[in-house]
Amino acid sequence: MEQQATEEPEEVAVADSPERISARELEAVYDIPVQVSAVLGKSSMQVSQLLKLGRGAVVELDRKVGEAIDIYVNNRLVARGEVVIVDERLGVTMTEIIKSDRTG
Repeated sequence: MEQQATEEPEEVAVADSPERISARELEAVYDIPVQVSAVLGKSSMQVSQLLKLGRGAVVELDRKVGEAIDIYVNNRLVARGEVVIVDERLGVTMTEIIKSDRTG
């Protein structure tokens, strides 16, 4: 069984800065909820095609088997990963952290 991260880091790097801050200084943001989404793939279709879909219909996605999935936090791409099974539930393992520029 995989162990989930429950320990707090001792130090965290500040984005776009060589400074590091202690975990204690971050306590104010620990309880802020965030939305995490794992996107297996995407597909585009016309509304007429969408309306023709029924039970058992298959929608082909733009990803191949074994290709990394995208992990979003609050609708911002933050990582790529793989789907895993944890205690009969689906989970995600992060394999790559995405560094984004903050200009957008």
